[in-house]
Amino acid sequence: MNTEMRAAAPDFTLQATSGQTVTLSALKGRKVVLYFYPKDNTPGCTNETAAFRDHHAAFDAANCSVFGLSRDGLKSHENFKAKLEAPFELISDPDEVACEAFGVMKLKNMYGKQVRGVERSTFVIDENGAIAQEWRGVKVPGHVEEVLEFVQSL
Repeated sequence: MNTEMRAAAPDFTLQATSGQTVTLSALKGRKVVLYFYPKDNTPGCTNETAAFRDHHAAFDAANCSVFGLSRDGLKSHENFKAKLEAPFELISDPDEVACEAFGVMKLKNMYGKQVRGVERSTFVIDENGAIAQEWRGVKVPGHVEEVLEFVQSL
């Protein structure tokens, strides 16, 4: 994909685990994987976070930082991160700042009711802060490997 054609990733500054504050634009010079997930400690989100954990060294070797992001609070995130021994930070977005900016809030059917929730989505942001690739409505099996392959091709 031609770099000039890539859209700039929406910037945000949000609180993350380990007392970090993450400002997306401050990460220029390094690739970033931002994966949005519905909720800490649910089966799909646990499997997805564990897969990113298991491939973390390969992402790091590709000059790529990984961040998980959901609407859960920091306490929930800290517990989830510790439980899975995730080597990367989880970003808390209770006010849906990044969720809205990246367009991942969707109406979903939950037990016959319409509820607003995060659509599992992953974005790869290149070293210049532009969105290089996005996946929406992600199915977890094989997804992290596909993202890693793309990151390594950049």
